[in-house]
Amino acid sequence: MTTEPSGRRFITASLIGYLFLVEITSGILQGYYIPLIPDLVRHLGIVDADFNWFEAAQLLVAAMVVPVIAKLGDMWGHKRMLLVTTVLTAAASWWLVFADDFVSFLLAWALQGFYVVWLPLEVALIFDRGRRTGRAASQTRRAAGLLVVALEAGAILGALAGGRVFAAFGDSVSPTLMIPAIAVTLVFFVVLVGVPESTPLPGRSLDIVGFSILALGLLLITSGLTFLRINGPGTWWVWALIALGALVFVPFVRYERRQPDPAIDMRVLAQPTMWPVQLTAALIGISLLGAQAPLSTFAGTDPVNGYGLGLAAADISNLIGAYLVSMIVGAILFPLVSSWATPRVALLGGAFLVAIGYLLFLPFHDSAVQVVANMVVAGLGSGALVGALPAAAAAAAPRGQTGIAAALTNTTKTIGGSFASAVFGVVLFAGATTVTATASSLFGYMLVWTICGAGALVAAVLLFFVPRLAFADPVVSDDGAAESGLPADQGR
Repeated sequence: MTTEPSGRRFITASLIGYLFLVEITSGILQGYYIPLIPDLVRHLGIVDADFNWFEAAQLLVAAMVVPVIAKLGDMWGHKRMLLVTTVLTAAASWWLVFADDFVSFLLAWALQGFYVVWLPLEVALIFDRGRRTGRAASQTRRAAGLLVVALEAGAILGALAGGRVFAAFGDSVSPTLMIPAIAVTLVFFVVLVGVPESTPLPGRSLDIVGFSILALGLLLITSGLTFLRINGPGTWWVWALIALGALVFVPFVRYERRQPDPAIDMRVLAQPTMWPVQLTAALIGISLLGAQAPLSTFAGTDPVNGYGLGLAAADISNLIGAYLVSMIVGAILFPLVSSWATPRVALLGGAFLVAIGYLLFLPFHDSAVQVVANMVVAGLGSGALVGALPAAAAAAAPRGQTGIAAALTNTTKTIGGSFASAVFGVVLFAGATTVTATASSLFGYMLVWTICGAGALVAAVLLFFVPRLAFADPVVSDDGAAESGLPADQGR
């Protein structure tokens, strides 16, 4: 009988279906709270600027815990860690329901950031299942694309639902915040019942010292970037924090090279199939995480300043919705282009689309049609890369390191986004105009778009260093040997 391959396909399809629900919930968490921000500010009795601390705290927690949790997934099973992080996210989401002061809300919001590790763990789970069929790389690309579709669809659903649920509950904050908490709680049972466990590599150990040094470096860098945005570039100790955080990585690299089972395998990271992917994630994070707020403020700026679209909040939401829909299309197209050409070509295409989209803002930004067109072009590339980068990192990693490799793309993306948010905040504040009290200068926005486009362009150049057949499924030659662009120890 030949039922095994069919069964494998069924298990993989079932796995993707359950994880699809997980990513919809992840998207809801990312979109649901956005329209509620003004009401949350009033509920907590704080000012608008204080809300920046919530975002900064969540990014900080995510940057520090994602690599550790991913490594634990490689050691003990990715489903197990997916369950653990779902419990932690659910607990934090329920805490938000009852938090009524700044400190407790800040802690709960920060701990909710554990959901950021879901996608890397899911990619590792899918790759583990695909490894058994010999088509791990292609299956992971297709599945990652579908998961990004779920993520963005959830974000759209959450953004649309947040304000409407708030109104339905009579502008009451606590019952409104129960909806995402219920969603995350239900996802725990989805994972528990429907997701099979991966097969961890035995004999692994957790490099506690290495991860502690890594966490210290990330803490100093991300904290410095946060304070740069808040205190401005004239504060000397902000730059000292960032420089000290960067210097921490010198002893970290030296220590990791001496470890038999390091937190981050520097030999794998130095491979031409890995380092361009990780750097690309950081560079794409500049636009993916850092440029959305400037785009929104540009669209809402009154044209009396000599630029801007003067759009109302509802119209800005439609503009962001068009961007998210284009990301969905990009995520769907990426595996198709990869099968038609090569994964490397598809990655290059995604990076170039992001670069073109943002650089088009320089000459074309005078109308809503032009802005939407630019964002759609950039969104196509961004949507392709969101799922493609962790999938490519997993394909480039040896067995037992798929989770940490996929998670590192998230960490580097977060650092890139934190850097961009800090720099863009300083640039736009420094260029404030005297026409109105809140508007920045057009030159500031031009600089933001140039940085985003140039970063994506550099990422595209880096991807040319990736071997031509990298991230592809092994091709069996006439003598039975497997040929691919993957590392030699990929199958071990």
